[in-house]
This record gives sequence, structure tokens and C-alpha cells, in this order.
Amino acid sequence: MKNIISIMLALLFNCVVGAFAGGAVGISPVAGAMVANGISGIVGLFAPVSMSGILRAGVLTEVWTGELVKTLRAGLEASWLDGIPDASSVVKNDVIHLVDVGVDPDVLVNNTTYPIAIQELPDGDISISLDKFQTKVTPITDDELYASSYDKMARVKESHANSINDGKFAKAAHAIASGTNFVVTTGSTDPNTGRKKLTIADLIALKAKFDKMKVPAVGRRLVLTTDHVNDLLGVSETFTRQYNLDNVNGRVARLFGFDIYEFANCPVYTSAGVKQALGTAESGNKFQASFAFYAPRVFKATGSTKMYFHEAKNDPQNQRNLINFRHYFLAMMKKADASVALVNGYEDGAAPVITGDELIDGLSAEAGTTRRTFNTSNGAAIEAQSNADWLGVSVGSGNKVTFTRQAYAYDATNTENAPRQALVTLTIPNTSASLTVTVKQNMAAEA
Repeated sequence: MKNIISIMLALLFNCVVGAFAGGAVGISPVAGAMVANGISGIVGLFAPVSMSGILRAGVLTEVWTGELVKTLRAGLEASWLDGIPDASSVVKNDVIHLVDVGVDPDVLVNNTTYPIAIQELPDGDISISLDKFQTKVTPITDDELYASSYDKMARVKESHANSINDGKFAKAAHAIASGTNFVVTTGSTDPNTGRKKLTIADLIALKAKFDKMKVPAVGRRLVLTTDHVNDLLGVSETFTRQYNLDNVNGRVARLFGFDIYEFANCPVYTSAGVKQALGTAESGNKFQASFAFYAPRVFKATGSTKMYFHEAKNDPQNQRNLINFRHYFLAMMKKADASVALVNGYEDGAAPVITGDELIDGLSAEAGTTRRTFNTSNGAAIEAQSNADWLGVSVGSGNKVTFTRQAYAYDATNTENAPRQALVTLTIPNTSASLTVTVKQNMAAEA
């Protein structure tokens, strides 16, 4: 009886996966379901006796993985990385050698000296591991899977693909954007952030920099931040007209010899042109920067993709399946001689600031509330967010912040009887202004 139930559940699951896969490749869901079950049955028939039951009752992870790979490739093709030289064919074990990517030797013109000199290519045998992107685990209970499995599975696959694409594109942008060559914006100052806006003159300066670097005119790409796109929409009728007509899949237009794209996760730089670590948030004089590059000088490579699946039958307490994916990808410059960042100038003191107590110490171990008032230089209202579950925050009129704490019981394992600490971040919406408040609560005395 148990085996019959397992087989029925496996058939149902395979029907759902097959129906979804069939729709993705343009065949009817019914045909897709039949193919999926056929594959599962054939694999089970030719498996060793000890494995056949497991395979027949198992999940078709290869179908899930294949569908995810298709989505990832589609996302790659509809982005500013579309058409970049692809070196995936020379990836071995998720590692690539730069010599296989294509390093350019010097060129001799009208040479009359033989034998020709041997030139060691500096990137000769450097191997680079592709970046590994892993999604966090998604739980799917048996109730969810068998009650509304089609919609649930489609949503899970889509959410994992979106997360991986977000990570790989942000990493690629950070790797391709130059850490040494940059142009600083010179436009009017945004009164909310102190950021100097992008102007047409700044784009001309960017073009001139590429011209002086002797970068070929065909193949130049400019990836703009959303701020820079909005800056240009405010000053250029030509850009606005092209933006309204040509904004498809993040590609905006062509301007001053650049194919222009829009991207929301560009790397963060200081106004002095210093590139910050991947994942750095905007604050103070640190803003997302646009970046331009010569496409033939960039390469991308895709490695393996794997699905991890823990079946609900092995989790009798929760009766839930656990799913996540691992994907390897890399995009970077072949040589750092054809990339320029477009960073934001900054007017110190122009952006609003938040003032008030930055340390609230010695709070009682008992549950209760504490209030503090904070001021803003422009009179704007603030927002507050706590990073600790035990401390809630809310903002009232006049920027009066209420800190609501839970009780902190005595803990014999805490030999130093140390207070616990929370960080509360205060911000002015739509500005770069922020203030971090440290809140400490004492532990209760020993009972």
C-alpha cells in the first residue's frame, strides 16, 4: 500500500512538472505530463532493482533544473550583457583559464626581422573559478504541492531564477565597472542628497575619455543608473524621445556613440571615484555609478546549475519539501583598459542630516518604552527600523521615536551579564540622510 501511494504521488508530481515544462517549450500540458512520466518510467526500468523504486517515486529534478536554466539564459539575453562574447564552452569544472578567453598579442607591421620574437602573454595560465550563486531554501509542504502544485512550482522556479539573476548581474556590473578610470558628474545639486546630476556635457566628457583611450567606436556600451536616466530625462528632449520609443528590456537608446541601457543595481562609488565593496548601500557621498565599457573586451561564462531537493517523506514532523538551486556564472573584463565609471559629484553639506542621541544605554530589563526626539535639518519626517526582534520602534509627530523593548531575563550562560544591543536606523525618505542609534538593555539580576 505504501509503495502504491508513493508511486501515485510521484506520478502526480511528474504530471505537474511535465505540464509546466510542456507549456514552457510550446507543447500541450497533457503531452508534457505524458513525456515526464515516460522518462521517469524508462529510467526506473533500466535502473538496478535496488534503485528502480526510488527512481520511479523520485522527483524529476532534471526538469526543474532545465527550466531554471532556460529562464536564466532568457534573462541574460534580455540585458546589457546580451551579445557579450560567451566563453562558456571552455569552462571545465566551473573554472575558466584566461588564455582560453582570448588575450591579444602585439601586432608587427611590415616586419622584416626573423625569427619573430616570442611574446609571453601576461594572463597566460591564470585560472579563475566562476562565481557561485546559491538561493536560500524554499519550503513547500505536501499540502501546498498536491493542492495547487502547478502554480506553486511555477512561482518557486520563477522566484529562484529572479534571485539568481539579480545576484549575477549585480556581481557582473561590479566586476566590469572600472576601479581607476572615471568621470565625475557636474550638474546641479539635488537638495535632498547633495548628488550632482548627470548632464549632456558629462556624457561628452565620457566619450572623449574613450576616444583618448583609442577604444573603437562600435561596441561601446553605457549602463545608466536610474538616477542618471532621470537626470537625462530632465535635460535632454532627444533622450526623452528615444527613451519613450526604445525602452525595451532595459535598453534605452543610442547616444554619443554608446548603446545605452538602464540598470537598477549598479556598483556604488564615492564622489572621489573609489569603488565600494559589492552590496554597499548608498549613503553620504556614496552613490550608485553608471559605467561604460567596450563590449568585445568583456567575456561571460556560464557553468553548472544544480537543484537540491529534500523530500517531505524524510521530514515526518513538518511534512515539507525543501528546494534550492546553485548556479555558476562569471562576467569580467579581459583587460582593464576599456571601462570607465560615471560617478556622482557631491556638494558637502547640501544633503539634509538627522541629529539626536546616538546611544541609548542602561535600559531596564523589564518590558517598557523609551522615547527620544530627533531633528532634521530640512524639517522632514523620519522613518525608523530596528534590527532586533526584542526592540520595536515607531515614529510619532515631531519625529518623536518610541523604543518598545521586551523583557530581558537572567541568563546563567552569560557569564559577564552583558547587556544586549540593537541598532536602529533612522532615515529621511528619498534622501541619503541616515542616523544609526545604538540601544542597550541590561540583563535581569540573578533570581
